[in-house]
Amino acid sequence: MIEAIARAEQHGVPMVWSITGARSPDALTAFAAAAVRTTTIQFGTAIVPTYPRHPVVMAQQTLVVHELAPGRFRLGIGPSHRPTIEGAYGIPMDKPLAHLREYLTVLRALLWEGRVEFQGQYFHVNTELVGKAPVPIYTSALRENAFRLAGELADGAISWMCPAHYVLTKALPALEAGATRAGRSERPRLVAHVPVVLTDDPTQMHQRARNVVGSYARMPFYAAMFADAGFPLPADGTPTDELLDHLVVWGAPQRVTERLVSLLDQGIDELLLMLIYGPDREGDEAQFYDIVRTVHQHVGER
Repeated sequence: MIEAIARAEQHGVPMVWSITGARSPDALTAFAAAAVRTTTIQFGTAIVPTYPRHPVVMAQQTLVVHELAPGRFRLGIGPSHRPTIEGAYGIPMDKPLAHLREYLTVLRALLWEGRVEFQGQYFHVNTELVGKAPVPIYTSALRENAFRLAGELADGAISWMCPAHYVLTKALPALEAGATRAGRSERPRLVAHVPVVLTDDPTQMHQRARNVVGSYARMPFYAAMFADAGFPLPADGTPTDELLDHLVVWGAPQRVTERLVSLLDQGIDELLLMLIYGPDREGDEAQFYDIVRTVHQHVGER
């Protein structure tokens, strides 16, 4: 993971994001190690699940990454999903958005002010850190209520596996509504997760993407979001070709680049790109780096 981050920096990639889940390495630990191997590349978590990690612990770990890579870290947090939190970890998951609201309040005070005194339903915290780490805090969002919450309290919202039309017509207005309700002068940033497949063969795209998207489609929160987006899943939970066509950006490199630039021009602030590899892993990665550089250059010229 650390070698991949260093390699991405060498190829001009401006930022890397990492999940932190039941089977993946801890992103905060890996970013701390990568921070001393790199100089410019930025890091973001998308996301660190909140239930298994107390906000004080999250703040302590964030402080380390912030001091090792000042100005290069964005912290993305979220409640995750019941199959993970309750099924794998055995932690009760009651009212995830209410839990996230309190968690974010405690975490923000610790990171930005250095101390917190909070009494809520889920957290009772009175402590301080040895320093401050005013890093941007982003929250995960799939459905409109989660985007509204991000609009109220977070510095940004991170979508995941959301079709572009859904992001533009439902997520973005909900984010703006939350910001308006909270009296904020500007809405938080919207980071849209986009799966990418480098092939101009639709059959190949469907085969590669279905394996990846299918692992998410089996989770109830994602199934509900797909239905909200107009792509209800069949009884067996297998992603349809229609869903994949609207969710995945695919084609030859030039076509992929044009489609990504179009998403940015339509109002999405930032793209979190996930390459779904084909059989030529090194070739796909090299082309992907070129695409990222070109899209990033377009952002700089806007």
